[in-house]
Amino acid sequence: MEEKSAKTIALVMIVKDEQRCLKRCLDSVQGIVDRMIVVDTGSKDDTQKIARASGADVYPYTWKDDFAAARNHALSLSDADWNLVLDADEYIAEGDRQDILSFLGDGPCLGDVYIYNAYRENGEDSCSRFRTSRILPKGVGYKGKIHEQVDSRLPSVLLPVRVEHDGYLHTGEKEKRNLPYLLRGLEKQPDDPYLLYKIAGSYQTLGEEEKALGFFRAFYKEVRLQAVYRPKGVVGFLYSLLADKRFDEILEILGQEEKHLEDHASFHFFCGVFYMQLILSDTVRYIKYLPEIERAYLRCLEIGESVQDEEDIGAGSYKAAYNLGTWYEVNGDMDKAKIYYQQAARQGYGKAQDRLGLMDR
Repeated sequence: MEEKSAKTIALVMIVKDEQRCLKRCLDSVQGIVDRMIVVDTGSKDDTQKIARASGADVYPYTWKDDFAAARNHALSLSDADWNLVLDADEYIAEGDRQDILSFLGDGPCLGDVYIYNAYRENGEDSCSRFRTSRILPKGVGYKGKIHEQVDSRLPSVLLPVRVEHDGYLHTGEKEKRNLPYLLRGLEKQPDDPYLLYKIAGSYQTLGEEEKALGFFRAFYKEVRLQAVYRPKGVVGFLYSLLADKRFDEILEILGQEEKHLEDHASFHFFCGVFYMQLILSDTVRYIKYLPEIERAYLRCLEIGESVQDEEDIGAGSYKAAYNLGTWYEVNGDMDKAKIYYQQAARQGYGKAQDRLGLMDR
């Protein structure tokens, strides 16, 4: 145990114009890290001042349109045994120093955490979660100019650490910043499915649905079945098609994807949303799909909240339960509606609590 406690941890970051959120990030690692290294790639605001006031070591860096190069430069400035890599719009919400050191142990490995991404959809606060390596042993760096990835084959260990990210709540700032780099990368790798996926998602976040759909189509053509980001990308593609009311095309893709995405709650949640819109668009033509709405949300609850890949929080729990409640209420089954509203309300879903209040009047 003494050997573990002697290990050192450094926070290693690259930043630019992050005065909105940098202090929150740095405050969240107090007591966790021994040193904070902030590499600034050209801030024009008070980023450097805030970093220094928080006790970080600040280093200027000339941006070279290469995320991996910037991260590796920052890592080269650290002599710690372990390096915690965060972005400024992220912060540690759960977990402490001992959680990290005791789980990492003595053998070489990568420390994985769950990143919780907050975003707004249809005027409602939502959240998605994905697992990624963020605590790296000394000597491990990154590769990839645009979509940088940890350059290591070491095994990973999931740590009891929760990282919150709110960058998607701020008017697409991250998408606007990253899109030019992604598009330049695509010029060199026009068939790269991950680049296509990230570009499509960026345009979707920015509300440019026509552009998003074009890149999603290219992504869907190129992506391998084994790609870990494929399920999230396919669901994004389906929502893009739905925004353009491509109902028949969606039906075709659902038939192709049912076997591939059978265990993904977000996929079945989309199905519930889609079949409702489909029937409302032409009741006589599509009434045969009516049972699919209930079936989709029940399957979501059967799957539950997945921890295997990136998923939208609530698709396997409170959001699916709430939608089931509305489904039963519309169909006059008030007893069942109340059961599912109560299930969603117990999980803190405000819309379900409000609905129950109206039903009890």
